[in-house]
Amino acid sequence: MKKMNVLSTIALSSVLLVACGSNDEGTNESEALPEEVEQQPEDDSTDEQASGEIASEHMNHLVSEIGQRVAASEEERLAGQYVKAQFEQLDLETDVQFFTYTPDESDESFESENIIGYKPGESEQEIIVGAHYDSVSEGLGADDNASGVGVMLEAAERLQDIQTPYSIVFIGFGAEEVGLQGSNHYVNEMSDDEIENTVGMINLDSLIAGDKMYVHGSEGEDGFIRDLALEIADEQGLDLEVNPGLNPDYPEGTTGDWSDHAPFNQAGIPYAYFEATNWEIDELDGYTQTEDHGSIWHTEEDTLEAIDEKFPGRVEERLSTFSTLLTEVLKSVD
Repeated sequence: MKKMNVLSTIALSSVLLVACGSNDEGTNESEALPEEVEQQPEDDSTDEQASGEIASEHMNHLVSEIGQRVAASEEERLAGQYVKAQFEQLDLETDVQFFTYTPDESDESFESENIIGYKPGESEQEIIVGAHYDSVSEGLGADDNASGVGVMLEAAERLQDIQTPYSIVFIGFGAEEVGLQGSNHYVNEMSDDEIENTVGMINLDSLIAGDKMYVHGSEGEDGFIRDLALEIADEQGLDLEVNPGLNPDYPEGTTGDWSDHAPFNQAGIPYAYFEATNWEIDELDGYTQTEDHGSIWHTEEDTLEAIDEKFPGRVEERLSTFSTLLTEVLKSVD
């Protein structure tokens, strides 16, 4: 999702319709996964796979095998269970954080889940890496946000046997598309000590469709994760930019509070935010992703087939770049 204030009435209505048809008894974490959800990516050696290939396998599974993952739907639950299965396969300490939310303009409550995978590091201080796994009722959510989940899972796999400077908390957020429900719940449950122990948060949202690849971050010295990502991109010749600050509401290198980094930012936790869009067209706010085809997210064009047809080679380039950046940042941040 890009902005909370542009949530579609149609999308919200679809959430309520699908949710009303879900299991009234809620989701049991111990329920067996359907066979297709338990399937893992092909058993190739991680070292032999090019950057982005692992992310692509996970993204394809979410899009092709599960499809639309509207908040509170059975498909969203299956997507969360898929993320959980991947964390468990990587021997991460895995937990499911259940929560209930009531959307705006609704008297009915719905259920969703945050999926958490913990990797210990040299320090007990933590970096949080998050990507929402739900989608809207238009398209298949390939860009928004199977791409972010895929990149997160690739980094988790590539770092499985590497000692990182900080402990890492990987989180698949539920119900982002209906008001950042998962990330808001996670931050609201954090104690003051846990907030103090969190070095930073990295948000991955909508990575494959936009004209340009960006990293945003907190202002001033708190933007250290963004600055590190830019250094790594420069060293490796990766095409990464920052918001140029053409819109005075969003200073250079920053962004707005409209995705899962927002609750962390509001809690005073430094953030970085990877996305693909175009901050130099239309309202200069990053909402319009492409010059030739407008926005892809929240439309019927948010499918792998449509994106590949419009932008040949873009998906592979974006997944490779962001997977490399995230992995190297988590290995290097200090």
